[in-house]
Amino acid sequence: MTNSTSSTGPTWTGMVPVDDTALAATDTGGPGVPVVYLNGQFATQGYWRRVIADLGTEWRHITYDERARGRRSKRSADYSFEAAVRDVDAVLAARGVHRALVVGWSYGAFVAAHWAARNPDRTVGAVLVDGAQPYDWLDDAMEQHIRKLFRRMGWFMPLLRPTGLVPRMNPEEMANSNIELGRLARARELGPVLDGITVPTRHVVASGSSFGSSGDGQELIRTSLAGVTERNPNIKIYAKVPSNHGAILRKDFRAVAGAVREVAALDGGER
Repeated sequence: MTNSTSSTGPTWTGMVPVDDTALAATDTGGPGVPVVYLNGQFATQGYWRRVIADLGTEWRHITYDERARGRRSKRSADYSFEAAVRDVDAVLAARGVHRALVVGWSYGAFVAAHWAARNPDRTVGAVLVDGAQPYDWLDDAMEQHIRKLFRRMGWFMPLLRPTGLVPRMNPEEMANSNIELGRLARARELGPVLDGITVPTRHVVASGSSFGSSGDGQELIRTSLAGVTERNPNIKIYAKVPSNHGAILRKDFRAVAGAVREVAALDGGER
């Protein structure tokens, strides 16, 4: 199998223009399988460092910060989910990569699932880390709770923005993004997307609850994967790990790296 690009040079770091903005990206280059990492909703590319270190230099690692995330990605008028999916194409095109393995955590798992379903000929496979689980968790009361939560958080966000730990989005923009994700997670919306995936896909599932959830809510959401794997033989659960949603990339990075290796080993296409 051959790589889709001739890039064999040192690590590249720069800005990728897309629509009305630009995204901070890093590409390790080299002839290995290109892996593009898709972040949590308000997270940054730095969350992947342990996974990348475990996989090592035989892979080509491509990371980027979404619109208004991190220290350098620029603001935009469009923070929609569809914009996030388009950004995958923009980053890969900018780096000369036609075909890649997509790895997404949380919000990024939804992006990875949609991108893989829409682009089977360009997808080596997908690893979905505690995300893209079809479940109807959003109702009117939850929507109001989300809006109140982000309004309450609004007073200290400007203090953290210079560190890159929170996005340069206002509370309403952040709430709207979270609510949109809840709508996309509904079984009638996400179920057909997952059913349509035709490339090797592995879920790495966390345990317990984390910030923003309560009780066994997240565990209940995770039960939906049983139906997904029954309907689509391309999708399997690689591992359920001890850490919770927020800590999974820090504490169970080896499981994520293992899922990447398994998916790549199943690839029968040309890169």
